[in-house]
Amino acid sequence: MTELADDRPARETTFAELVAARADDDRTGLRFEDSSWTWREVIAEARRRAALASGHVGLFLENGPEHLFWLLGSALAGVPVVELNPTRRGAELARDITHTDCTMLVTETGRAPQLEGLVDVPTLIVDTPGHVERLAATEPAEIAQVEPKTIFSLVFTSGTTSAPKAVISTQGRLGRIAGQQRDRRGLTRDDVFYVVMPMFHSNALMAGIAPAVATGGRIVLRRRFSASGFLPDVRRHGVTFFNYVGKPLSYILATPEKPDDADNPLRIAFGNEAAERDIHEFARRFGCTVIDSYGSSEGEIRLNRVPGTPPGSLGVAEPGTVVIDPDTLQECPPARFDEHGTLLNADEAIGEIVDTMGAAKFEGYYNNPEATAKRVRNGWTWSGDLAYRDTDGYWYFAGRTEDWLRVDGENIAAAPVERLLSRFEAFEDVAVYAVPDDHVGDQIMAAVTLAPNRAFDPASFMTFLRTQPDLGTKWTPRYIRVMDALPRTPTNKVMKRPLRKEGRNATDPLYEHHNDTYKLRTS
Repeated sequence: MTELADDRPARETTFAELVAARADDDRTGLRFEDSSWTWREVIAEARRRAALASGHVGLFLENGPEHLFWLLGSALAGVPVVELNPTRRGAELARDITHTDCTMLVTETGRAPQLEGLVDVPTLIVDTPGHVERLAATEPAEIAQVEPKTIFSLVFTSGTTSAPKAVISTQGRLGRIAGQQRDRRGLTRDDVFYVVMPMFHSNALMAGIAPAVATGGRIVLRRRFSASGFLPDVRRHGVTFFNYVGKPLSYILATPEKPDDADNPLRIAFGNEAAERDIHEFARRFGCTVIDSYGSSEGEIRLNRVPGTPPGSLGVAEPGTVVIDPDTLQECPPARFDEHGTLLNADEAIGEIVDTMGAAKFEGYYNNPEATAKRVRNGWTWSGDLAYRDTDGYWYFAGRTEDWLRVDGENIAAAPVERLLSRFEAFEDVAVYAVPDDHVGDQIMAAVTLAPNRAFDPASFMTFLRTQPDLGTKWTPRYIRVMDALPRTPTNKVMKRPLRKEGRNATDPLYEHHNDTYKLRTS
């Protein structure tokens, strides 16, 4: 998820206007590998693509200059872009293309085979001699007036819980987001933006590219993320701003630490879903500020860490964002804890994150009125995420709405259990989910990956559990599944659906809690 909640100014500046404002800028606007372009050159390239763009343009491209030129060119043309997920295949990819009414596809030779025979849509392959010649002969399009309500992009949700939905983002919304990112972070034309997250995801576009356009700073594009290449790139290109989603901080921290790691120009790492310990360790090691927030790709809800935010908390919410009991439509009471920090009233304190003032901000899911109606109910927007708040107003994530577990008649949220199990030094990643109990309700299964050179030792794990004062009485996992890697989306979100489906039938080592220890299941 990306911080996208927005406040509407009296007059909306479109993203196209921000792009057009760079047309006479002779400062370096883009670097990719050993090549660079001024902003003037970037916009000239974008205008050539604008002359070719029509209908809905499906982009099936790697990170790189062509991807950026087509994004900006489509913005100038007022033509919606559809960011197609390259991990989708066959019928699923064809469904995404037809669902979003793509009238042309833009790809490259490495990805073109994935499109062959899928749909009857004209396709441009950008790295062929014929297309390069055609582009060179194309007159740049004139910069047109684009209305704020014009759709700029259709970006698919990650699909961790259901079929991916295409989130609408208008020109006006992206213009607002670009300005807000610039102003909230104090970004200027002297900043250098390191864009290595996949460009088909909203994080790259809204947290990296949009504020770079708004400031006139420099974009450094990388074809794909590399943990070992991170610090050399930061130093080589003078990177000051890095956007991320998911696990990149953890991967970078896994590289060998050196005494001079903090000797670099990076000022801000901004993103979502980093582990608490990674946020603090990354800031210490690289001498920068890490801003990790909760925000919805749909654009209505934002939670921000502020000074004094307790460990494990998402921070505080903006006015109108509350925790709601979906059955009663009433606000949930604050969480109560015992002296050890154990949550005492999960049943009543945990509810869904709802923005009671956000319905007007949500621009809908394209061609999916059912999903749109499910998200907007009672005049409110419902996030699909669970949370609880303490008496001081600090929020804690409790998982997705399907992350409720019913163990021995008690409701348990997955995220607090995950946070506790992540303290065990041998565990690198943890995902907690329900598997059916043999009699009634659920049992807790934790899929884990191990830190380098570590093994799962049942005795050490039981000792760890006994020393956790905030371990809930029903929180001890019945099963521990040891995996090489958790299933993830291309943007590093854990996919629990396949884990739930496999249940106890997985072929990975599976340990079962029995008589105060864990034993390896052999059948």
